[in-house]
Amino acid sequence: MASRNGTKKKTATKSRRTSGKPPEGKLEQPKSPMPPQHQPKPGVEAKLKPRPRYEAPYYNGAGKLKEKVALITGGDSGIGRAVAVLFAREGADVAFTFLKEEKRDAEETKRAVEAEGQRAFPLMGDVRDAKVCKKLVDQTVKEFGKLDILVNNAAFQQHQESLEDVTEEQWDRTFKTNIYGYFHMTKAALPHLEEGSAIVNTGSITGLEGSKQLLDYASTKGAIHAFTKSLAQNLVERGIRVNCVAPGPVWTPLNPSDKEAKDVAEFGADTPMKRPAQPEEIAPAYVYFASEIDSSYVTGEVLTLLGGETTAA
Repeated sequence: MASRNGTKKKTATKSRRTSGKPPEGKLEQPKSPMPPQHQPKPGVEAKLKPRPRYEAPYYNGAGKLKEKVALITGGDSGIGRAVAVLFAREGADVAFTFLKEEKRDAEETKRAVEAEGQRAFPLMGDVRDAKVCKKLVDQTVKEFGKLDILVNNAAFQQHQESLEDVTEEQWDRTFKTNIYGYFHMTKAALPHLEEGSAIVNTGSITGLEGSKQLLDYASTKGAIHAFTKSLAQNLVERGIRVNCVAPGPVWTPLNPSDKEAKDVAEFGADTPMKRPAQPEEIAPAYVYFASEIDSSYVTGEVLTLLGGETTAA
C-alpha cells in the first residue's frame, strides 16, 4: 500500500516465491483433462479448479521495470494478474482494471502485487466507455505521478455455433470490449507516455488462424494484431514501442465462463503439449516487451505462445 505522496507502507502479506534453485528437469503444470466446470460470465478465478497458476515461483526479478508505472486492463485475473505480479517483481507499481463482478479476484491481485513490495491500485471500470478509460488513466497518473506502460488485456468472448447465433448485441459487446477498449485506453494514455514507454496488447492465435465458433472474438483479435503493427509505425518516431502477445489456450476464467462444462475439461488438450498454458507461463513475454532493457529494438511484433504449435502465420 502507499499514501498519496508515494511513500510505501509495509504489508504483512508475504510473497509465495520459492527460495533456491528450481527443480531439475521440466517444471510440471496441470494436464488436461481439467475437471468439468462452468461459471456465469465474467467468471471468477477464485472458483476455478485447479486454480490458475500466476505466482511464477522460480521467476527471479532483475529490476527491469524499476520505478516504472504500469496500467493493465483486466488485471484482476488470468493473464492480467500474472503480468501484474511479474511487473511488480521487476520493480513496477501497478494499476489494474476490473469489473464489479470481479472484485474478489481484484483483491487477490492487489495482495499479490503488494507481496512483491510494490504499490497496487485497483480500478473498477468498463473499457467500452471512452470517458471511463480517460478516468482510469487520469486516476492512475494522479495516484502514481506518471504512466510508463499500458497493457491492453481486457476481453470478452462467447462461443456460438453459427453466424446466425451471433446477435448484434454480442457482436457490439465483443468489439467494444476487445478493440474499441484498446483504442480508448491507448488514446487516453498517449498524452502521458514519454520516449521509452511501451504498449503491450493481448492478441490471440484465433486472430491469426480464425475460429469456427468465435467469429466475433477472432475478428477482434485480428484487428488487435493490425492495430499493434499500425500503432507501432505511428509511434516509432516518438520512441514508444507497441507489441502484442498472441497466446493459444490459457487456463483463465475466460473459457470456463463461456464453454459447456464437458468442453472445458478438454480445453487445451489439442495442443502439442496436450494442455492449456498457465498464466505464469505467458506473463514473461509481457515483461520482455515492457522492458527497454530487453526489447529496445522491438516494436510492431506479434509473438505467438502456442504450446508447440508451429503453423500460425
